[in-house]
Amino acid sequence: MTDSESPDAQPTPDPQSPPQIAILAHFVRDLSFENVAAIEGVPAEGTPKITVQVNLDGQNIGEDRYQVNMKINAKATAGETTRFLVELEYTGIFSINNAPETHIHPLMFIECPRLLLPFARRVVADVTRDGGYPPLMLDNVDFASLYRQKLEQLRQQQQAEQAQPH
Repeated sequence: MTDSESPDAQPTPDPQSPPQIAILAHFVRDLSFENVAAIEGVPAEGTPKITVQVNLDGQNIGEDRYQVNMKINAKATAGETTRFLVELEYTGIFSINNAPETHIHPLMFIECPRLLLPFARRVVADVTRDGGYPPLMLDNVDFASLYRQKLEQLRQQQQAEQAQPH
């Protein structure tokens, strides 16, 4: 060891090595299941139409530590009748190492949610099954496509704001 090295010094990231993502923790942050049909005593008739929305948010919570929240809303309706509602917020705490600063944002909103989805899928399936319905198995989500769509929306919003007279 030379005089300029400290025993606690972190090794310099190798630009040839790929970024490393590790799940440090993942958990249900908030969960709501409303069995509307059962509460209102509505008989289950017909195949329900199920709509699912997935939203993400995330932030840096410390050196190389990031929190990503996946919010899933699912609604089953049959005609005008709501059968059930599921609202899940599933959170992951990640360590992202050896990634250039410009890659952190896409990693947080593409790769981290991809790692969380199987766990969130299981929670949604379990809660709908426990509510008396067949398990709702969420389809895979193309987080890269969602990320590109969100970036395009932000770009269009910024252009619209710049075009408005002040």
